[in-house]
Amino acid sequence: MLRNLEIAVAQPTTKKEIWDWAHSLPKIDLHRHLEGSLRLDTLAEIALEHGIDLPSYDIEQLRPYVQVTDDPPDFHRFLEKFRLLRRFYTSKEAVQRVTREAICDAANDNIRYLELRFNPVALSRIQNFALQDVVEWVIEAAEKAQEETGTRTCLILQIGREENINIANEIVDLAINYLGPMVRGIDLAGDEIHYPAHLFAEPFSRASKAGVKITVHAGEAVGPDSVRSAIEFLKAERIGHGIRSIENSEVVQMVYERKVALEVCPTSNLQTGAVKGLSLHPLADLFRLRLRTTINTDDPSVSDTTLTDEYVVAVTAIGLPKVHIYQALSNALHAAFIPEAEFPHLKQQFRELLASYTGAQEIIDRVP
Repeated sequence: MLRNLEIAVAQPTTKKEIWDWAHSLPKIDLHRHLEGSLRLDTLAEIALEHGIDLPSYDIEQLRPYVQVTDDPPDFHRFLEKFRLLRRFYTSKEAVQRVTREAICDAANDNIRYLELRFNPVALSRIQNFALQDVVEWVIEAAEKAQEETGTRTCLILQIGREENINIANEIVDLAINYLGPMVRGIDLAGDEIHYPAHLFAEPFSRASKAGVKITVHAGEAVGPDSVRSAIEFLKAERIGHGIRSIENSEVVQMVYERKVALEVCPTSNLQTGAVKGLSLHPLADLFRLRLRTTINTDDPSVSDTTLTDEYVVAVTAIGLPKVHIYQALSNALHAAFIPEAEFPHLKQQFRELLASYTGAQEIIDRVP
């Protein structure tokens, strides 16, 4: 696989060298779900503390219920993991603990800029918390964790496709009301097959007009028309996954011309069945087409992955050259929902952090 890598930039050759290089890189994760980031030991502790009935309180026996292990690839089976995971938001303390730990885990993986998305309904449903309360709890915990770790964190409020339009409007209202340094955007996620994007055109239009940034899960379980709809009806600036854009040249052209960034999550794409094998993943082709492609984790706990692992997978299993990892970082930097006034500082920070990586600085300096 490595024989196809570009020679212009020196490439690590052993898997350990690749992992060490990937881990050392300052990284950006634009697509990470809070609900998919629970530590398994935290999950067990919360269950014992609050008397949550589980199939097992032993972490290894519990693992198959909340993490992809030997599951055959399937989109709905992947989503099924969240049914159990959403039972653990039993208190303000639990919500804030999970938020803090998600950011700390990202920081430990040398992620310097993180966008963490969460579904207020999922966090509130077990105890019937007010959605506003849940949003405030996450903001408070994220602010403290950001200060503790130094990892700049922005939040995206997620709307489930299966929710009714009233809930969608309520979440959009929260995103507008809390729009600021922490809350930056909204996302549409969930069952892409049964709930098309156009159903949510009105609330997303309100959000866009209010300055809320927009990303939409599309082109994962459904083909390129889903990506087209997300861009046309919801004015998506980024697409969560979006890998099936490549199946239609007109959609590829739309993504390119409108400078829409793709939030690709390789391991998740394999586990949901969006790709049949990593060697068949279109990641390298997306870079060759000069689309604004980024590499992310999706659900680190569910997929048992880190962003370091995703970079290793991209290089060793998909055959991505090292220079394209730097390009992914540059794409992510320029697609970040960070407040505009903060962008120059973030860019300078990455220029300095990448100074010792041959060729990386030059790529960061180019606007994709």
